[in-house]
Amino acid sequence: MSYTKLNLFPLFVALSLLLISTLSFSFVNGNSLVDGEVSEPIYGSKRFLAERNGTGNSSLVLAAERTHREDPLEDRSYYTGGWNISNSHYWASVAYTGAPLFIIALFWFVACAICLLLVCFYCCCCRRRRYGYSRTAYALSLIFLSAFTIAAIVGAAVLFTGQGKFHGGTKHTLDYVVHQAGETVDSLRNVSNILAVAKHTGVNQIFLPQDVQNNIDKVDTKISSAAETLETETEKNKKDIMIILDWVRRALIIVAAVMLGLAALGFLFSILGLQVLVYILVLVGWILVAVTFIICGAFLVLHNATGDTCVAMDDWAKNPTAHTALDDIIPCVDTATAQETLSQSKEVTYQLIGVANRIITNVSNIDPPSGVGYNQSGPLVPNLCNPFNSDKTDRKCASGEVELSNATQVWRNYVCQVSASNVCSTVGRLTPDMYNQMTAVVNVSNGLYHSGPFLSELLDCTFLRDTVSVIHDEHCPDLTRYSKWVYIGLALVSAAVMLSLICWVLYARERRHRKYTKLVDATSGQESYAGKSQG
Repeated sequence: MSYTKLNLFPLFVALSLLLISTLSFSFVNGNSLVDGEVSEPIYGSKRFLAERNGTGNSSLVLAAERTHREDPLEDRSYYTGGWNISNSHYWASVAYTGAPLFIIALFWFVACAICLLLVCFYCCCCRRRRYGYSRTAYALSLIFLSAFTIAAIVGAAVLFTGQGKFHGGTKHTLDYVVHQAGETVDSLRNVSNILAVAKHTGVNQIFLPQDVQNNIDKVDTKISSAAETLETETEKNKKDIMIILDWVRRALIIVAAVMLGLAALGFLFSILGLQVLVYILVLVGWILVAVTFIICGAFLVLHNATGDTCVAMDDWAKNPTAHTALDDIIPCVDTATAQETLSQSKEVTYQLIGVANRIITNVSNIDPPSGVGYNQSGPLVPNLCNPFNSDKTDRKCASGEVELSNATQVWRNYVCQVSASNVCSTVGRLTPDMYNQMTAVVNVSNGLYHSGPFLSELLDCTFLRDTVSVIHDEHCPDLTRYSKWVYIGLALVSAAVMLSLICWVLYARERRHRKYTKLVDATSGQESYAGKSQG
């Protein structure tokens, strides 16, 4: 026996398709929901350069096209300031990309509350009418329930996988940054140690001038302070960021597990006809779905901000002379300290080589009367090539000079054997003590000379720009890809559980109708059979 009833499935199917199409729109990279604009991909933004104050120093707007989004603080006009985390309008435009998901969460929460009130009003105030059973409605409700449960499982799997890879990629990036900072600290301390050794390095009791030694002390203090600050702040920031990432990872794992468990229990209770438990899960799911959509929107904002930062870093690294918003956030280094250190390293190198060459010219290469000096004889010792002029500009080696790289090997041929009184007893112009002292000068000078490129890279930001380029090329693709997996998984599991809630109610209703109809049909059949028997 069946009775006329309102068929809700066309409306339900239309609503489902609308929600799925709306959410799928957010999965397409480069549209207004994902990146805040229609045509801008994650990698590949035009660079906008403008002359700054008429001085010829160009000002670069970072990630200009990618950040061309609606700004809710300016009546939804488009934001044109580029990537700039110190600009409230930039953050407003990024946050606005998550607005569709926040609106869905609000709409779902309010709509469910209204529906709950209407159901309570209907149950309390309206007479219950007899209802019938439709096999088509029953079959469709079961099919949709199974499909959305499977979709929830898939969404939870994508979310779990994405959060694991995002956490690993972020940790790998942080480890790389800490490693680079550690190498910088080691190099700075190496320069500091070489300068400290240079202060006490000399030949034949001739050392660096006192003013140079005083300058070494001043520079050493600054280098030590810079290295200590960089090491401390890097480790502290890594620790703070990892604490936040671990909390985010735990939260996402909990969300994935709870939503998956909710979908599975709802499906099981619906199939078993446990209506009371189904209704309890509907109330719980009503709140959880809204919360999950909010989390999804927040992670979408994070995804877009990550993509913006990656493009901004690439723009910054490719335009070394332009003024950008990154200049105030990640200044290359204390320019005065780097310049002073580089200048002092050149000065010490110049002075030390001068000390060695004076000894060679005034002591080793002269032929004093018998009984005076070290009794040196034989070929003259070649001078050491000084790579710098007195004004610290680069200098080419003159003919006959030996370079820092092979001076000790060449000078070894000029070492004589000495008597107990430290006088040469064989042919040669350098005593072993003089050779050892000059070797120390070469080692210190060579160390300072080869630290020059490192100090220059700190000074002109080459070191930092190379680091940023590696982060953009090797780390950013994974970060943006896996953050996208996370919010796709969140969106999919949220939508699937949301639609599953509707299916739980519909299937429970159809199952109740089916059971009632079969009971009525069986009772009617028994009454008809009894009447015929009596007749």
